[in-house]
Amino acid sequence: MIFVTVGSQLPFDRLVMAVDDWAAGNGETAAFAQIGSSSYRPRHMDWAAYLPIDAFRRKLESARLIVSHAGMGNLLLALEAKKPILIMPRRLQLEETRNDHQQATAKWLRQMPGVTVADDTDELVEALRRGEWQEPGPVRTDASPELLAAVRDFIECR
Repeated sequence: MIFVTVGSQLPFDRLVMAVDDWAAGNGETAAFAQIGSSSYRPRHMDWAAYLPIDAFRRKLESARLIVSHAGMGNLLLALEAKKPILIMPRRLQLEETRNDHQQATAKWLRQMPGVTVADDTDELVEALRRGEWQEPGPVRTDASPELLAAVRDFIECR
């Protein structure tokens, strides 16, 4: 099962519609979407606007792939559950978010094992069609030396 989640703050109709269109032509893999306050109602996959946390975790654990916006919360949950994640960042110019921070996040995430980034719906659907997912690596619980150095340099105004 593919678990689609758009977070809880803003609708992301473009993502939900793209996966629903893919699901229409894909009888092999079931999909479930948590669509938030989306105005679009999927026709080819089961969905709920919101899920209680225990139901959300069950969907996450039973999924073979997570499809999401480029939100850090969903990313961390997927990686902690050792699930590959396919992300498509929200875009300011399409009025899907308040700024383009998800574009910057997605650019950085391209390097991470287990994360596939789609810049638009065509790339998202193509990634779903390919169905090749890299398993995520271990999640670090400490800060990298590079991050610590950058924070130190910032604080010390270097």
